[in-house]
Amino acid sequence: MTTQAEQERLVKPDHVPGKFWDLEQGVIRTDELLKSYGELERHLGDKTVAIPPTPDDYKITMPSEKIQPDPDVNARLHAAGFTQEQTQLVYDLAHEKLSPLITETTAELHQNADISKLENRFGGAARWHEISRQLKTWGQANLPAGTFESLSSSVDGVIAIHRMMQSGEPSLIGNQAGSSGGRGEKDLKQMMRDPRYWRDQDPVFVEQVREGFQALYPD
Repeated sequence: MTTQAEQERLVKPDHVPGKFWDLEQGVIRTDELLKSYGELERHLGDKTVAIPPTPDDYKITMPSEKIQPDPDVNARLHAAGFTQEQTQLVYDLAHEKLSPLITETTAELHQNADISKLENRFGGAARWHEISRQLKTWGQANLPAGTFESLSSSVDGVIAIHRMMQSGEPSLIGNQAGSSGGRGEKDLKQMMRDPRYWRDQDPVFVEQVREGFQALYPD
């Protein structure tokens, strides 16, 4: 029969986790305690090795130039105990989530700058709004879809569409030659159908078309 003293001895102290207490013997399971301590020490030791000595020692690989490693961010991650792998993951996620936003913002800035230039050229926002509507209607009716889309993507292209619209019809100039290097409007329109112009955006080829229209329709 178990005495009261023995029963009290078998009761687990509150500060001892259950897995470290032997219910039958009423003692701490030192083998389990030492095993857990060893695993904890090994885990912490591995993590310490994985943390670079200084924030400057993080080796971050970035898939693009849009986002670059930041010394202040690295210092904060290092102070928080981030390993090399964890820090790389932070930058990978930043690139994944922020790159599309950066691209979109940059495109909007360029678009706003182009719109500002066109508004100034055509006499203000209200005037440009009306002209842009006319250009869209005329361009879709008189130009190949790919050509119209390509020209509409730049200030020079929009100006070229406006000049053609002012002439009445694209064919009015015919094969007129001159300072355009011997190219009339028909030749230039044929060049605009060339994939090098509307698909590849070859800078030399596009510039030839722009200069041709500039010569045919001088300011």
